[in-house]
Amino acid sequence: MLLCGCGRYADFALPPPDPNGPRPPFRWQADPEPVIPREGATDVLNPSVIRWRGEYLNLYSEYDGKTWHTALAISKDGEHWEKRGRVLSPAGWEGDSIAANGSALGSGDEIFYWYQAGDPPRIALAESKDGEHWTKNPQPVLDPGPFGSFDERGVSDPCVIRAGEYFYLFYTGLDRARRQRLGIARSKDGEQWDKLRTNPILEMGAPGAFDENGLGEPAVWSSGGEWWMLYTGRAVNEQRRIGLAKSSDGAHWARDQSFQPIAGDQPWDKEVVCDPAVEVTPTGIRVWFGGGDRRSPDQNLHGQIGIATLAVTR
Repeated sequence: MLLCGCGRYADFALPPPDPNGPRPPFRWQADPEPVIPREGATDVLNPSVIRWRGEYLNLYSEYDGKTWHTALAISKDGEHWEKRGRVLSPAGWEGDSIAANGSALGSGDEIFYWYQAGDPPRIALAESKDGEHWTKNPQPVLDPGPFGSFDERGVSDPCVIRAGEYFYLFYTGLDRARRQRLGIARSKDGEQWDKLRTNPILEMGAPGAFDENGLGEPAVWSSGGEWWMLYTGRAVNEQRRIGLAKSSDGAHWARDQSFQPIAGDQPWDKEVVCDPAVEVTPTGIRVWFGGGDRRSPDQNLHGQIGIATLAVTR
């Protein structure tokens, strides 16, 4: 009854996963140095990488000490990046603190970019032909849920994929107890979304687990007969690591208990590894990720962006 009269809800599942391609066991292999350093910024995090017209575009988040913006970098190979500067900043209903933490997807001759903005956080949409010049939707496309819902106090960290005739949006929901859990919505046009009636799809970990204090920043793909999700887990002390979950239908998820959560092993990412973005390749999953050498719930991590592979070990 709580779901009636506030937002749109439906029962659904994703199409069957791709039976081909990489499958576990995976081995994490990360380059030792960041591929996008923070340089003059306080943090650079939340990469969202797509192939577009023969190049890689990376729409990543940049924090200037006060405000989160979306910036653009371009690469031929996904490893060596040329920064192009900020392309989106908060304005209007978005407030003045964030227009970032987004998910890009090419569709036809346009790039769609769903991102987090506003207070409480909502999910917005912008569109572009080239990745540099953007037109924002005038209103958010996904709002917090009704009283008592798992996302009553905010929706954030979108990850959007296309499967069959639908877009599927995986996101972080914040409830009135400030708990962060993961949910999903689907849409035919990228603007009108139906949330899964049985959200959330993944709960926080048990006491003592790496993700006992919250989940966020999902990155989803299909290969080897399963749907897979890398996500950020928060410990009580705000150390962050990346975990792996799997699903046969995209609506019911379970942690892969055989997968060791990914922790940083370099000085620049020793405290935080977060914000995965993925590309499926024949030999494994290429992952761009955020890392930092300071623990913090949101920013001031000395965040930088790295690259790694979930390599197939058999």
